[in-house]
Amino acid sequence: MAISEILNNIKLSMKVDLCFVLDCTDSMRYHIAAAKDCIFKVTNYIKHTNPSIELWVGFCGYRDHNDGSSRLQIFDFNDQYDQFVQYMLNVTPSSSPDNDIPEDVLGGLNAAITKMNWKNDTRILLHIGDNPPHGGNFTNLTDNYPNGDPYGLTAENVLEKMKSKSILYFFGKITNETDKMLKIFSGIIGEIPVFDLMEDDSIKLFEKFIKFVSSSITTSVTLVSVIGSNSKDIYALQQRKLNMNPNEPNWDNLKLQKGNLLWYYCIPKTLDDLKNPGYFNKSNLSYKSFTFKIASQPFSAGAEKYAYFARDIKSKPEKEIVMKEYLKVGRNKSFERYLEAVEVSTVAHFLSTKFNLIAEKKNISKVNFLEVKLLRVCNRYYTIEPKLNAEYKRFNSNTGVISKLRHTLEAFAHFTYEYTKGYLVVCDLQGIEITDKLLTFQGIEVVTDEFLLTDPAIHCINPLRFGGTNIGKKGINELFLANHRCNDICKKLKLSHVQ
Repeated sequence: MAISEILNNIKLSMKVDLCFVLDCTDSMRYHIAAAKDCIFKVTNYIKHTNPSIELWVGFCGYRDHNDGSSRLQIFDFNDQYDQFVQYMLNVTPSSSPDNDIPEDVLGGLNAAITKMNWKNDTRILLHIGDNPPHGGNFTNLTDNYPNGDPYGLTAENVLEKMKSKSILYFFGKITNETDKMLKIFSGIIGEIPVFDLMEDDSIKLFEKFIKFVSSSITTSVTLVSVIGSNSKDIYALQQRKLNMNPNEPNWDNLKLQKGNLLWYYCIPKTLDDLKNPGYFNKSNLSYKSFTFKIASQPFSAGAEKYAYFARDIKSKPEKEIVMKEYLKVGRNKSFERYLEAVEVSTVAHFLSTKFNLIAEKKNISKVNFLEVKLLRVCNRYYTIEPKLNAEYKRFNSNTGVISKLRHTLEAFAHFTYEYTKGYLVVCDLQGIEITDKLLTFQGIEVVTDEFLLTDPAIHCINPLRFGGTNIGKKGINELFLANHRCNDICKKLKLSHVQ
């Protein structure tokens, strides 16, 4: 795909339809208020961290079949947020005294999917409810419609419509009564991101709502910008995630395997080394035999790779490692694709050592990258790296989206651009935060001491280097420089101000 086409798809992914689908019965009073109150906070945060994202907000409220004309309420997508808030002020939580416990969930979802004007590339449906749909397959609660929706709606026909429109589904969980529903839904659409909204304290609920909405937006935009808005690709990924096994295997039951481990024995020493594509050629590779065990199922799947638990058997004690395999690689380009991943990792590591020399003197958190090597097992390839034993986070992407704002990492990306004199920028920063506790006058303060990262991407003015995630000079200008806002860490590092 041409760079101009990639950039156009990324720009289209920044236009977002965001629909709140809420149960509007009596028990949902505080959640309706939180949806109304959070929108300005969310849009201001998005504007500050991701100025390229444009947001249209809509609402679909549902009650139950006995509620007559107030059963469904719809506010179509609008980018005038004050109008959304004004509409939400008139959404009154209520329900008929004759109602049972299940609600018209399928009717609400169907109305949101079919009656609202979905027009942008990134389409997000945030469903918040405390009770399941009607039907014995969803609940054992008292139900006036035990055979299901009286109008013939089913989870299958409603969610297939949602899939056909490439709408991404997120759920805000309030009670365990919706667990059966989520299991049925995930069987149709794949893994469902579920956020915990179980909270009686209104202030804490408001904070959870902001996190729920903001995270849904950045996650969705990143997904669509990377794999496109094609519903087949989006839901294939969600289905793959459903088939992951998050638990480590019983290693005693797995057979020993052998392969060859490859890595660059000469790492760059100067900027000229880094800029020289010939420095990373096959003649500079070292290799050794490697004995390992690998889980039969991956524990994670992204847009590009599967990740497996594995063990380095010859190490004493045995080392926990992660092996990663690309989902799609051309038959004759497999070795080169994995070699590019090792090169990206090596370059990012080189630049992080230069950054850390300055950071240590200026009391700035360090940025480090895992050492990545290539493993060849017959005609199959993997990258291998140490296992991270902490919460894995994605901080930003190569498309310019900031998922979790960390000033040190945004400054590090800026540093890589300036240190290489505009030759490249390291992005797609993800991994773990290693924190420390400091005793201050106010008490104990938790601070980030180090970032330990993996799987970066590089935009470079040489478009032939660093693989398919390199979007070249335009990637640097339009995805990094156009979005970057210099912060206090940039000033501490005395980096040139980015306009």
